[in-house]
Formats: sequence, structure tokens, C-alpha cells
Amino acid sequence: MIPRTFPPAPGWSPDGHRIKNELDYSRGPEKTWVYGALRVRDGQELTMKATSRNSAFYQQFLQLVEDANLVGDIYVITDNLSSHNSVSTRTWLEDHPRIQHVFIPVGACWLNLQEGWWRIFRKTALAGRSFGDRDHITHATEVATAQLNARARPWIWSRPAPPTRRLRRRYVYFL
Repeated sequence: MIPRTFPPAPGWSPDGHRIKNELDYSRGPEKTWVYGALRVRDGQELTMKATSRNSAFYQQFLQLVEDANLVGDIYVITDNLSSHNSVSTRTWLEDHPRIQHVFIPVGACWLNLQEGWWRIFRKTALAGRSFGDRDHITHATEVATAQLNARARPWIWSRPAPPTRRLRRRYVYFL
């Protein structure tokens, strides 16, 4: 390798490696959480922004889910986060008998249809963007939710359908 005879380009270290920015996972006052619910019957999504991920905000979100689904039982398939199973949440659920919690097994997030929607939502609303403040995140979340709901389809947890077109077989003959 020939030694470098000119200064490195911006964004590169003196030894020729790209400089990587450390991700900031701080718990500062500007943190924003996005709660989401997917109604698999028609693919409609409901999102809510919150300043914290605790039982109080989770219960507010469950109230939004209940208000959006006026009739019938509501089965909430969720992970084992402490706010989902706290004493205050269980007490709140006793007053709302239409809502039933179903917890997915630990380490089996692939059983939750919501995870596939979150991947699409993050790509639509958050990927490759830098937000200046909480209002920008709120706006991006609302726009992405509206766009995804406009083209919503029922979510089906199964293997994709086999292709309908038949491929021509090519025969190879050996002599």
C-alpha cells in the first residue's frame, strides 16, 4: 500500500477509515415514544405520540384503541413490557372488559403481526430523517399513519401464495 501523501477527505480519519458517529440513546427530556396498534381485519393503524413509555401513557393509548373500535371484543397482542402488565394497567383493564391482553412468548416477536407493520412504518416515517424537535416527529408520524391507512389492506399471517404463472421447463439432454 502506498502511504497517503495528501490530507484525508472530510469524514475520514487520518488512517483512512470512515468516522462513525456514536448513536445517542440518552433519556433526555426530548425523547418521544410512538405507540401503535394494527387492526388486522382491515389493516388500519392507530398511532399515538408520548413523552414517556409508562403505564399512564399505555392506558391512554388503550383508551384510544377502545374509542376507535366501538363494538366487539378487542384482543391486544403485546409483548411483556412492564407497563403492559403493571398493577395500574391490570386495574384499568378490569374497568374495560372488552379489552383482552394476549402476551406473546418471550423471544418470539415474529408472532406479532404488528412487528411487520412497525418495519414499514419506521421506513415511511423515520428512516433517513433527522428531526429538530418533538413536533417534527409528531408531524412525520401523523403523515405516515395517514398514508399507510389510505392504502391499508387486511394483514394475513401466512406463507405467500404460490406464483400463478407457470415456468417453462427446459430439458437438457445428455448423450
